[in-house]
This record gives sequence, C-alpha cells and structure tokens, in this order.
Amino acid sequence: MAIGDPAAEGVHAGNGFIQRVAVAPNAGTGRYPFTLPAVEHLVRSGGLRLNPGVTFLVGENGTGKSTLVEALAVAAGFNPEGGSQNFRFATRATESSLGDQLILTWGVAKPRTGFFLRAESYYNVASEIERLAREPGPPLLPAYGGVSPHERSHGESFVDLITHRFGPRGLYILDEPEAALSVRSCMAVLARLAELAKQHSQIVVATHSPVLLALPGATIYEIAETGDIVPVPYEQALPVRLTRDFLTAPERYLRHLLADD
Repeated sequence: MAIGDPAAEGVHAGNGFIQRVAVAPNAGTGRYPFTLPAVEHLVRSGGLRLNPGVTFLVGENGTGKSTLVEALAVAAGFNPEGGSQNFRFATRATESSLGDQLILTWGVAKPRTGFFLRAESYYNVASEIERLAREPGPPLLPAYGGVSPHERSHGESFVDLITHRFGPRGLYILDEPEAALSVRSCMAVLARLAELAKQHSQIVVATHSPVLLALPGATIYEIAETGDIVPVPYEQALPVRLTRDFLTAPERYLRHLLADD
C-alpha cells in the first residue's frame, strides 16, 4: 500500500494506517533475525497491534526493537537506510531479512506522506538530501529547515527534519532519535510528536529516552529479555525506572559499577 495515494485525501486516519504487524507463516526460523526475542514473540503471539497516534518500543539492547522497527519500515516501503519512499539510495546493506517476512494489516486510510528516521544512518540520508537538492525541480531544502542537514549539528538537523519535513496524516518510523538529541531537544521533539498525533499521523518509535516516553496518550510496548512484548504505563517503563532510580541514589549504582575487583 503506497504512501501518497490521492484516494486517501480527506479520509480520517483515526484508526491508524498500520493496524497490525505479524511474521509470515512460512518465514524461516532458527536463524537471525528470527531468533531475536521480539521476533520470536511475534511468531508465538500471531502479531502485534499498532494503535493510532504514537507507539513506543522500549527494551534492553539485543531484544530486537531496532531490528523490528527497521523491518516495519522496509515492509511499509521505506528505504532501509532511512528517508521517504522516494529515497532509493544504498551505501551498505546492513538490514536484516525480516522486512521481507512481515505482514502488515493496513486500515482504510492511507498516509499522505511518511519518513523513516534511523539515527545510525542519517548521515547517508543527509548526503542524499544534498544530492537531490542539486537536481532540477522544486526547491527541496525548505522541507528540511532551509539548509543542508550537513550544515547543522546532528541534533539540530533531526529537529529540523521533524519540524519541517513531517506533516499531518503521515506515517513516521523513528529508530532511537534521542541518540543525537540533548534533553532540551528531546522535549522539543516530544511536543512536535504530540502535535503530529493530533494531526492524525501515526508514529512508531524505538527509544531509550524517558523524556520522549512521557508523551501523553502514547502506547508504550516493553520488550522483555524473554521477548514478551507487553504494554506498560509510563512509570513502569524500563528507561523511566532505571533513570529515576539512578538519579535518586547514584551512589548506590556507582558502588557496584566502579567497585574494585
């Protein structure tokens, strides 16, 4: 289902664009990425429901949340390294095969626009934006804040992108955007995500940021080390609990972390 279908104009996206994500019945198992805890859960459970608005995925490193978000983006038609559906560049193929084995259940309404923001490969996306901006046609850079992303800091270009390029009724998939953001910038992104959700956009974010997770009305799915994916309230989300506990009594953690052997 392609983004930008004119037939979707004026259709309310209240039920979300992607309603469910599941692994194909005949997908290969017993090998990466199907051995990742999150993927094994999708196979066992029959899939994961995605609500309208903002959905966060949290969990420890290695549970598979970034792999799942990347595969979701690929299955939705985005370039594996990031960008919109029109971005088709490739520098080095590192994506897993999971995207080819996901089944997405789409709602009636289609997104008018979309973007996959992947923190670790955004430099390559920025280079592609510069290249496209040099080609004949309507000016491209105003959609990214008016300047090349390479002329801004990593974090500034992220905020420019989310502020200027993201718009109403869009599908946006973000992988750990906080990697480039200060706490203040995370707050700015939180406010923008809230605005986009009110404009009937659907947003899926893999994150470790307790700031972003505070977005009112968002769905938070936590991936346990066992792979189980369960909804949790903000106060019980892993990044929130660990950050709060550390800030409350850092010396208790430091005694263990810095103890002499």
